[in-house]
Amino acid sequence: MTNSMMAKFRVSATRPLHLSAIATDDDLGWDKSSQKGELEKVVGEMAFEQHRLMAEAKQSLLIVLQGRDASGKDGLVRHVMTGMNPAGVRVTSFKVPAGIEKQHDYLWRCHDSCPARGEVGVWNRSHYEDILVPRVKNLVGEEVWKKRYRHIRDFEQMLVDEGTRVLKFYLHVSHDVQRQRLQKRIDNPERSWKHDPSDLSDREIWPKYEAAYEDVLRETSRPHAPWYVIPADVKWVRDLAVAKIILKTLQEMDPKVPVPSKDLKKIVVPE
Repeated sequence: MTNSMMAKFRVSATRPLHLSAIATDDDLGWDKSSQKGELEKVVGEMAFEQHRLMAEAKQSLLIVLQGRDASGKDGLVRHVMTGMNPAGVRVTSFKVPAGIEKQHDYLWRCHDSCPARGEVGVWNRSHYEDILVPRVKNLVGEEVWKKRYRHIRDFEQMLVDEGTRVLKFYLHVSHDVQRQRLQKRIDNPERSWKHDPSDLSDREIWPKYEAAYEDVLRETSRPHAPWYVIPADVKWVRDLAVAKIILKTLQEMDPKVPVPSKDLKKIVVPE
């Protein structure tokens, strides 16, 4: 089931991509009642594989999350990643470049946040913002942001060559569901701090962002660093789909627990 789901959601670099033709509310034929407890089970298996990854300390996994405002990036991190050992997980939320970040190239802060061997890295937004936002808001010329496709492809290839697996998820939310979530955020005193005026102004240029995402996903989805378009209107489907793909990838990485250099059976801890 996981293999067919991955094939269904994986973005092809050679075929046209039309996000408007991809359902945001696809439930994958899953029934919520029958899937109760499934996420907890998958997260538990992820934790087991992460333990082996940490012990081996030869590989790492980078998970990139992109999506519209209120598509569920924070919620996914909270529900899917918290079952892992926090000592081996590094979550980075990329904001608008500021301070020393602005004094370096746009990939500098990303490279500094890459997972070390044995770690799982999660990027909430990423280097892809440095194509999407400048393009949509005309901050730089086309000759600048178009070059960044190649920069990022080469950067991710380097990470893979050095032992990092790269998984990229676009959380695909509908215009109406986003509106509902943004309104709930505004109306809830405990969550209104997350509201940003750009959430609303970006809705006014929805088609421009959609076109930019279609291009960036297609231009940078490669077998070694694939993009998956995940239906994100239904939160539990979103979380379970991503968790299953992460688990499958960890299992394919097949980290090995090191064999002790000495025969531990002969060692007795003194009283």
